[in-house]
Amino acid sequence: MENKLLTLAATIIQRSSRQHSADSVLRSHLKAQRGLSQIQSAMVSRAVFAYFRWFGWLDQGQLLHDQIEHALQLARKFSENPGEFSDGDLMTFAVPRWLRDVFETNPAWVRAIQSEPRIWLRARPGQGGALADKLGDCKVCEPDILEYCGNKDLFRTAEFHAGEFELQDISSQSVGLICDPKAGQTVWDVCAGEGGKTLHLSDLMQNKGLIWASDRAEWRLKILKRRAARAGIFNYRTKLWNGGSRLPTKTLFDKVLLDAPCTGIGTWQRNPHARWTTTPDDVHELAELQTRLLNNAAAAVKPGGKLFYSACTLAGAETSAVAEAFNQQSGFEPLPISNPLVPETMASPEIFLLPQQFGGNGMFVAAWTRAGDQQTKTL
Repeated sequence: MENKLLTLAATIIQRSSRQHSADSVLRSHLKAQRGLSQIQSAMVSRAVFAYFRWFGWLDQGQLLHDQIEHALQLARKFSENPGEFSDGDLMTFAVPRWLRDVFETNPAWVRAIQSEPRIWLRARPGQGGALADKLGDCKVCEPDILEYCGNKDLFRTAEFHAGEFELQDISSQSVGLICDPKAGQTVWDVCAGEGGKTLHLSDLMQNKGLIWASDRAEWRLKILKRRAARAGIFNYRTKLWNGGSRLPTKTLFDKVLLDAPCTGIGTWQRNPHARWTTTPDDVHELAELQTRLLNNAAAAVKPGGKLFYSACTLAGAETSAVAEAFNQQSGFEPLPISNPLVPETMASPEIFLLPQQFGGNGMFVAAWTRAGDQQTKTL
């Protein structure tokens, strides 16, 4: 790797911290660079993420340039022959030691998060095959879920600017499919963020009915609006909400989705820097927040309506424990849901989507129905 690119990667690594994620620092630095080709930008990105992915193997006494080169060598070696790395070493060096206290790690999961993340696209409804033909280098995994295996800058393609697809992880897409909103329904996307799930829900609703999209950060909702405009989505309203008991609207909803703030342990393949900035305290603090948000959001579910809880984490305190605590709520009953990626599996009120199974983020989903439904209590 040429020295100029190594120096840029080292600068990004040095400026990354708990407060400033490597991903955001990388984006800002690449945007500020003049004259970098797409290939060079990709090389810098690969170097930064390789450093954090293989951090546990690196000698911190070496020059940072040398550590980055070593990390890239390890990444190549693992890609070409993963069997050269023992399960024991991977379990010891790939993730922090405290993790085993909150999540039952295993070699299959660790091997999955040490591999390069895959690029997942969500096509507009019914357009997956046509989009794959236009972009090329695509695998159609589900009718409208594509894995992109090429080298194009997808954000510069005509198809992206025409709103023909979104970059969205396959597990995130699965959450929308599990919610399965219908045209004409009222839906609340509680922690909508930048709108990935809001846009998917709208597509599933054929742009009909109404979605309330709330978040505590106005800048995220502004990004949501820009994305919605590009996609031609208009059946939504945005509203700031701080997560308190005073809800953003008096509307009662057919379906409420809480995609909760979490430690993001399920994203550690795509975001290896977070492995070394997340702490056990974060797990417990966020579990309290998740429980509070779920209890507050539940008040907006109409009788017979459905409530969904998702989180891209695998820590027990943030997943099954949150669901178990909510199960004590009167008026709600666990709702069996199926994994849309493996629909023949038995339905369960809570499911895990794992990177070693589907190649996406780790994700937890649980569901309930509110008493008052005279119809069958399944999706």
